[in-house]
Amino acid sequence: MSREKKPKIFNPKHTKEKRRYLRNNMTKSEIILWSKIKNRQMCNCKFRRQHGIGNYIVDFYCPALKLVIEVDGESHYTKEGREHDRRRTIFLKELGLYILRFTNEQIKQNLPGVLKKIEKRIKDLSS
Repeated sequence: MSREKKPKIFNPKHTKEKRRYLRNNMTKSEIILWSKIKNRQMCNCKFRRQHGIGNYIVDFYCPALKLVIEVDGESHYTKEGREHDRRRTIFLKELGLYILRFTNEQIKQNLPGVLKKIEKRIKDLSS
């Protein structure tokens, strides 16, 4: 019996350089949100930034809750961007992950509201 090696789903090697690039070149909105959720500031949950899942890289990921947080900038509003997001959402949901999406504008203009929604989702998933 031969054992087939399963492909690595989380942080596969082929996305390492892109993940590093994205961590070093975060958008202003990503930086703002990261400053509020890093170091277990949000409900003592550990979040990772620019985390690889399959061929995709999500903005923020909490492994304990299987929670993905995406920050959508202008590239998400093109036809190609919407299609990419649709395929990614299907893939992530098939893995049993939960997804929260916020726009750059929501983070810049209503950070307390964004943080409240994240906290509520964390509490819902924790119970």
